[in-house]
Amino acid sequence: MRWVSLKSLRPAVVMLITLMAAANAGVVLAAEPALTLKVVPDRESALYEVGEEAAFLITVSRDNERVTDGSVSFVVDDFLTSGKAAGLPEGKVSLGDVPAKIVVKGRRPEFLRCQVTYTPPKGQAVRAAAGVGISPEKIGLSLPVPDDFDEFWAEQKRQLAEIALDPKLTAVDNKSDGIESFDVQVQCLGGTPVSGYFSKPSNANPKSLPIVLWVHGAGVRSSSLGNSLKGAQSGFLSMDINAHGSPNGKPAAFYTELSNGALNNYRYAGRENRDTIYFRGMYLRLVRAIDFLTAQPEWDGKTVVVVGHSQGGGQSLVAGGIDDRVTFIAPGVPAICDHSGAAVGRVNGWPKLVPNGADGKPDPVIQKAARYVDAVNFATRCKADAIMSVGFIDSVCPPSSCYAAYNALRGSKSVINEPLMGHAAPKHIQDAFWARILEHAKRAK
Repeated sequence: MRWVSLKSLRPAVVMLITLMAAANAGVVLAAEPALTLKVVPDRESALYEVGEEAAFLITVSRDNERVTDGSVSFVVDDFLTSGKAAGLPEGKVSLGDVPAKIVVKGRRPEFLRCQVTYTPPKGQAVRAAAGVGISPEKIGLSLPVPDDFDEFWAEQKRQLAEIALDPKLTAVDNKSDGIESFDVQVQCLGGTPVSGYFSKPSNANPKSLPIVLWVHGAGVRSSSLGNSLKGAQSGFLSMDINAHGSPNGKPAAFYTELSNGALNNYRYAGRENRDTIYFRGMYLRLVRAIDFLTAQPEWDGKTVVVVGHSQGGGQSLVAGGIDDRVTFIAPGVPAICDHSGAAVGRVNGWPKLVPNGADGKPDPVIQKAARYVDAVNFATRCKADAIMSVGFIDSVCPPSSCYAAYNALRGSKSVINEPLMGHAAPKHIQDAFWARILEHAKRAK
C-alpha cells in the first residue's frame, strides 16, 4: 500500500476528505434516542389499606415522547414469592395513549413490588420497579421477644461494666480550625476494642455539647474522620466507629485482607448460640462507645444521638433499645431486623441470619439465638425519638422488616417512605436525618 500525504492533494480533495470524516464521526457519536421506562403507584403516598385496590401505572417514553405501541412484561411479588405462585398478577400489558395499569389488592399488612421490563424492537431491554405498602403500620413482630431478653442483655452490660474504659487517644491532623480530632480505641468485653475517630470543638465549656455517634453499614473499613468532623463542626461531641473494632486509617489492602480473611462472612459467625453470635460483640461496642462519650466533661448530660444506614441503621435501633442514655436515633433502611420473618410468611431482613432446613422451615437452633440480636426486639425497648427511611423495593432490607421495627418504637417518630427506592442512602435522606438531629439537639438545650 502506498501512503499519500495530505499535503500532496488538491485543497478541494482535502476538504472533501475532512467533511466525510466529520460526517462519519457524527454517525458514530450520535446518541441513541433516550428510552425511559417508568412505573409508579397511583397514589403519591403509595400506602393502601388491606382489601383496597392499588394500581401501578406504567409509561414508556423515547426522548420525552410517549411510546404507545408494544407491551411491557411485569410481575408482582411480596419479596418472598412472586406472580401467580403468590396469587399476584404477572404477564404483559399493552402500551397506549394513557399509562398502562396493573391492579393489585392488599391481602394483609405487607409490601408488594411490581417489576416491569420493556424490550424495544431494537436495542436493549430496560427495567423499572415500584412498591406499595398495604397497612404497613399494622406489621407486627414475627415472634415474641424472648422472655429472658432483658435479663440476658442486663448481664452482658454488667460484665462490660467490669472492664475499664482505658481509652487510647492519638491526635489526628484534621486540617480544620477549631476542631480537635483523635484516633480512639476503648477497651471492651471480649478483647475487641471500640475503634473510631473522635472530634470535638476546641475549648468547649463543660456540660455544653450534645453527642452524636455514627455507626457503619456492612463491610470492613476504617472509621470515618469526615463524619466525626461533620458532627464537631455543628457543635457535637462526635464519634464515628467502625463495626469491627478494626484499626483506622490503614491502606485499602489491609481491609480487603480482613474482609477476605478473619472477618469473611462475619455476619454468620457463632450464630448457633446467643453467647457467641457475632452481633453480640458489635452491640456491646455501641454501649462502650456511649460510655466513652458520656464520660467527656463537655457532654451536656442530655443528648445522645446514634445515626447509621443499613447495618448502621440496625445498630442505631439496637443502641436506642439497649441504652437508656440514647435520646434520638436515625436508622436508614435498617438491617439486622426481623430475623424470624419467615415464620409468618415474610422475608427475613439482612443478613438472612436464619437459614431454612431441608424441610423448608427455619433452623430452630439459629432462630432461637437470632432472636437475642434482632433489632426489632430492641426497638420494642426504645423510648428515644426517631426518624427512619424505608425503600419500598429494597430486597436487601425489605420494607416489611423495617416497618416491623418502626412500629415497635415507643418514642416520637417519623418515617421517610420511598416507593421507588431500593437499598440506598441518597443525599436528600441524609440531609433530612441531619436536619432532624440538629433540631433534636437544639430542642434539648
